[in-house]
Amino acid sequence: METAPKILILSCSTGEGHNTCAKALKSAFEAEGYICDLVDALSLAGEGYSKIISQSYDFLAKNDLVGAPYEIAEWYSELKHKPLSPVYQINKIYNRKLFRLIKDNGYTAVVCTHLFPAFALTFLMDKSALDISTFFVATDYLCYPLICETRLDGYMIAHQDLVADYVQGGVPMEKIHPTGIPCNENEFLGRTPVDQARRMLAELFGWQSVPTSGRWFLIMGGSMGFGNMDNLMTELFNECSKEDRIICVCGRNLRQKMHIEEQYGHSEIVRTIGYTDQVPLLMDACDVLFTKPGGLTSTEALIKNIPLIHTAPIRGVEDKNAHFFSKRGMSFWSPDPKRQAEYAMVLCENSRAREAMLEAQRRNRNVDSSQDVVDIVKSALQ
Repeated sequence: METAPKILILSCSTGEGHNTCAKALKSAFEAEGYICDLVDALSLAGEGYSKIISQSYDFLAKNDLVGAPYEIAEWYSELKHKPLSPVYQINKIYNRKLFRLIKDNGYTAVVCTHLFPAFALTFLMDKSALDISTFFVATDYLCYPLICETRLDGYMIAHQDLVADYVQGGVPMEKIHPTGIPCNENEFLGRTPVDQARRMLAELFGWQSVPTSGRWFLIMGGSMGFGNMDNLMTELFNECSKEDRIICVCGRNLRQKMHIEEQYGHSEIVRTIGYTDQVPLLMDACDVLFTKPGGLTSTEALIKNIPLIHTAPIRGVEDKNAHFFSKRGMSFWSPDPKRQAEYAMVLCENSRAREAMLEAQRRNRNVDSSQDVVDIVKSALQ
């Protein structure tokens, strides 16, 4: 009996987006009959290493310091006749364990949803240590600096408009596939009717009634609960009536959740929650979504087709995501909470502006991203 091909997906826990994309791909591969494993690449470097890197990223993000290393990487990638970057060198440290993992388990292809393992794979390929198909799946709407230091077989990127940037960044045209970002598209394509979604959430949050004329707003700060929520809540709350509702998703940022509850816990119109798997239902119930411009959350909003306002980004990558969306009319973007609240009122009151944004989203999305990635890998293996 022929054994099903085995796929290894390598992710990293620097923000939850890379893992969300990896899980979506794992489900898509398994639906096609593949055996698929998901591994945190940095965990191969030793116990606790992945946790240290993840905590370091959280610290940089919370203190608005991510932009500095990103800008250094951009500068370094533009230098000519340079040695391989320190980021590449650091990711070589787990190459032996990665080699053994691949060989011992008989994987026929490796898919990376983060640039870090792509460096380690490139090192192994350059040493002729591996003879398998290798792929990189982008989770943001940009070309990453230092991608020129990777040499994999295929690069699945977020949008057709980014092809030229990847070519300029050193990726051969024939290796680039504008698939969009995989994100469990089926979960976000489905839609619960607004009235039903609101009744379900009213029961969950203990609201005694569901106003029929009210506006519902959803604020999301990603898995880490960022995005200047305090000031946005102040501005938005001042615009709301007793018929409106505000739901604030604080992720794993318990301090943020407690602070908002202290400020607005007395109000019937505000509810806060932590990390949740009910995001599709929350989007179905709400008129406008506020979110920091992470690649995965932005893509989920794109698939759900919900009016979108991007809040303060983590500098370096997320500001480029916000620029990409707003330039194409798929979102409004401002770092100013007062302006964000004003945008929300426009989207609620101006049907033409609202429909123009939704049409731009439909025009720029791919609802089959996960399947397209699977098909490209399948074709390579055949």
